[in-house]
Amino acid sequence: MRLDRRSLFSTGAAALAFTGLAKSVVAQGASETYVNEVEGYGPLVSDPNGMLDLPQGFSYRILSQGGETMSDGLVVPGQFDGMGCFPLEGTRVALVRNHELRGRNANHRNWGPGGQDQALIGRLPVEKAYDTYKDGRPLPGGTTTLIYDMATGEVVSQHLSLAGTSTNCCGGHTPWGSWLTCEETEETPDTADVTKEHGYVFEVPASAAGLVDPVPLKAMGRFDHEAVCVDPGTGIVYLTEDKVDGLFYRFIPNTPGQLAAGGRLQALAVKGQPGASTTNHDDRFWNVGDWVEAEWIDMEDVESPAGDLRRRGHAAGAALVARGEGIFWGANELYMTATSGGPIQRGQVLRYVPSPAEGTPQEAAQPGRLQLFVESTNEKTLNMADNLAIAPNGHLILCEDNYSDTTRNHLKGVTPDGKVYTIARNVFRGNAELAGAVFSPDGSTLFVNIMFPGITLAITGPWDSVRA
Repeated sequence: MRLDRRSLFSTGAAALAFTGLAKSVVAQGASETYVNEVEGYGPLVSDPNGMLDLPQGFSYRILSQGGETMSDGLVVPGQFDGMGCFPLEGTRVALVRNHELRGRNANHRNWGPGGQDQALIGRLPVEKAYDTYKDGRPLPGGTTTLIYDMATGEVVSQHLSLAGTSTNCCGGHTPWGSWLTCEETEETPDTADVTKEHGYVFEVPASAAGLVDPVPLKAMGRFDHEAVCVDPGTGIVYLTEDKVDGLFYRFIPNTPGQLAAGGRLQALAVKGQPGASTTNHDDRFWNVGDWVEAEWIDMEDVESPAGDLRRRGHAAGAALVARGEGIFWGANELYMTATSGGPIQRGQVLRYVPSPAEGTPQEAAQPGRLQLFVESTNEKTLNMADNLAIAPNGHLILCEDNYSDTTRNHLKGVTPDGKVYTIARNVFRGNAELAGAVFSPDGSTLFVNIMFPGITLAITGPWDSVRA
């Protein structure tokens, strides 16, 4: 991590931002490179420190950077991805943050909690790591927990909270105060320098003061997990899969709130249209605003080492979703992104409304419904939305994940009517994806990550002033 930071932060305003002299920045002056369907918060103005352009009246604070020393003596790992925010006592919140560090990527060894050449990895008890390289040293993926005081604007502490996993991409928060972190990989000892199979979901309580026991929730399936959300009324967990031929899943726990106790994994099918493709890639299946009714197919052999769960599900009639990524529970419904969906493959947003009898035999009489809510027809309006959150006002917050030298990644807002507007633009060197957007419990602050080299920001401003 530090080797890359030397080159990225060596000159100009970017270097200033990482000296601690520019921890709180108000954006000013910028050119337009995007298209809004509604006014939103107005035009973006340029950040003098070259990191994040925001509308007038908004500002950001840098909370954490890859390579810093944490309270446990380990290094803040790189590759910041999905993130949850949880209330603690008083004015403090916990940000539980994923690090998408891949076991089979040799460079990622240096970006993990042990730092360059894993020099500090001895501080990590190996028995607390889910898996190790074949040389016995823990894999670099996992989660960190950052404690932030909303009243003082200070980071209280940071520590490693899950260790030894691989490619922790997104995940989701639970109603009982934990973070579900998802491995977006199907690595095995035969395909990578690892000793166990990967492709699982792990649970991290937000209140954990140190490393949690790394227990894979195997009944939730082994596949390229991206994100999850939980219906607080039923305890059913909904899961996305980041594959162009991926499926959309739900997990019905044997005991709501106790995911390690097992349950049933199912995949969504379109009623009356087995094997349907929701992608609109080759043939138009549906239009924006259209609804279809859902059926759910029981999945078998969900831990298969063959990595063929989605193919078996599709053969049994499950619908295809083009790179299902961010997912978030709203008001008795959920929204999810399909990052490469649509005819121009620049993304869709789908909405699912569960049956009043979701997960029971009675749901067949009144099935859940799936809608095409948004579909990009112009990359300047929406360009490959990945992580997703819902703001206190009910608007969606979308993190773009398009790697390009010329097309910047943005934070986009979406109104309840499906109209898109721009909230922020990543102008930092490298143009990495924005990820992990999530609001504080009081709605005052939007936390977001820049994946590479690893930066967590807190954005504040007049959130109630949106014009839709």
